[in-house]
Amino acid sequence: MNVGVLPGVTPRLMRDSGGWESIAEYRDTGGYAELPGATALLDMIEASGLRGRGGASFPAGRKMRAVRAGEGVPVIVANGEEGEPASVKDRWLLRTRPHLVLDGIRHAAVAVGADLAYVYLSDADAERSVIDAIAELAAQPVELRVVRVDPAYIAGEETAAVRYLGGGPAKPADKPPRPFESGVDGRPTLVSNVETLANLPLLTRLGVDGYRAQGTHTAPGTFLLTLGGSASSPGLYEVPLGTPMARVLEAWGGVAPAGLLMGGYFGGLLGERGQESTLDYDSVALGCGAVTVLGREDCPVHVAAAVMAYFDRSNAGQCGSCFNGTAAMSAVLSALVARTATGEDVARLRRWSTMLPRRGACGTLDGAAQLAASLLREFPGAVASHVDGVCAACPADGRVDAAVPFAMEVPGVPAGLLRS
Repeated sequence: MNVGVLPGVTPRLMRDSGGWESIAEYRDTGGYAELPGATALLDMIEASGLRGRGGASFPAGRKMRAVRAGEGVPVIVANGEEGEPASVKDRWLLRTRPHLVLDGIRHAAVAVGADLAYVYLSDADAERSVIDAIAELAAQPVELRVVRVDPAYIAGEETAAVRYLGGGPAKPADKPPRPFESGVDGRPTLVSNVETLANLPLLTRLGVDGYRAQGTHTAPGTFLLTLGGSASSPGLYEVPLGTPMARVLEAWGGVAPAGLLMGGYFGGLLGERGQESTLDYDSVALGCGAVTVLGREDCPVHVAAAVMAYFDRSNAGQCGSCFNGTAAMSAVLSALVARTATGEDVARLRRWSTMLPRRGACGTLDGAAQLAASLLREFPGAVASHVDGVCAACPADGRVDAAVPFAMEVPGVPAGLLRS
């Protein structure tokens, strides 16, 4: 596993030296500097165009203003529960650059007027890293609590985090109210991905114009790209938003891909045309910033079946539409892999992929439906071949592997080798 920066790009979220970054090292880069007042800081965040890095890409400044305008003293949840198996960016940040995240929490606390912040995570090494970093702080402008939850795909959904911090299960809740209206203990709550928060100190250090010097007008800044699958150099890379996918493949792909799995599992599949896409929020379903490269040996039908089986195993089991919908779509995709599916099965899959979105309490069903729809749209020939009983790439026994597909390990700092 590699860690790097796109050639010609000055690192922001990455840093030149590896290992755990101490408070002294972080302050040497300008960390924990004096902050402007809340109004000026909110204005900067909105002017920067920063958008959430957790998957939804919602404008960060607008979200913070809504929290600040709520009734009661706000709470912050720094969401580092990286339930997406194909992504490693949040765990890497928490393990190696905890002070950048904590400084981001400090910025957000000033911006929204919070007096309490939770660092919500599931990785034991990340937990120890953050606790060590907090111990180095002489003073804390906001009360900091670290909470570890059992890892699960749904545990990082914002209402699941709020529910768990309130003593309930880490499962999504019905909306409304949304956390910015009524979250932890009924207080307005900013649930923000840790990479989003890590951008705030970079913004105040660089200024709005300096921050926007990388990226595009509608998607400014850089982001952490988890590149996996058949890429020749899988790993975690910092690239500007708006970077052509072809440039990423030239630097680290090493292959002419048969397709791409975008945004972790959530963004669905792209065929060969994915090589011509740009990595921003308007062009592709970038989501959490994870891109899996499919090689010529990867059957897209089998890939979709394996990911859908994961959705089926990982849903909260709370919504009948999701519980039954993921199971039904998984059954059709598994039948396609086994070469036993019919044209009628495919027609049902197509119908479900358009009917099921927005019927669940969280986005799991949306991601599953998007996966099915993208397979049918991007790889119609492969689907038709499976209906005809032909596929040289799928297992001869027609089985779908129960392993978590394309799961990535955190690069840079091996587990257990953090500061003790």
